[in-house]
Amino acid sequence: MAIGTKTLAPADLDTFENERLIDELKKAKEELFNLRFQAATGQLESHGRVRAVKRDIARIYTVIRERELGLRATPVAAPAKKATKAAKVEETAEENN
Repeated sequence: MAIGTKTLAPADLDTFENERLIDELKKAKEELFNLRFQAATGQLESHGRVRAVKRDIARIYTVIRERELGLRATPVAAPAKKATKAAKVEETAEENN
């Protein structure tokens, strides 16, 4: 997912887990810092990018806050299969037959 694009919709953010949202927020803030630095040194080419990144940061904050308030559902992580010794023995037996 690219930060600062129109493809970053709230519907897309609904599918992200909280950890991924925080990671995306960190990336967006880092990009905003770099864009501001470029603007200060006169190296910024696309000024609209600053606005897009700010909006993405606001979208992410909104989703996080709505989840805290219970207005938006938090996605359920897929449960990892727990491989037990008995399950491994059964799989081995099935493979041998």
